[in-house]
Amino acid sequence: MAKKGNRIQVILECTEHKESGKPGTSRYITTKNKKNSPDRMEIKKYNPILKKMTVHKEIK
Repeated sequence: MAKKGNRIQVILECTEHKESGKPGTSRYITTKNKKNSPDRMEIKKYNPILKKMTVHKEIK
């Protein structure tokens, strides 16, 4: 079955969480158009463990 379109699923992980020393990770799953945005995504999302908005970057 051929996949149609250029949308791929990506995982976003919090960048500030590792420095905090708290257990667990904050991750979100989203989709992006690989043709329009070939670079890695960077979005501000809510981290429930740190209880604040943090920068989440795309991971491989």
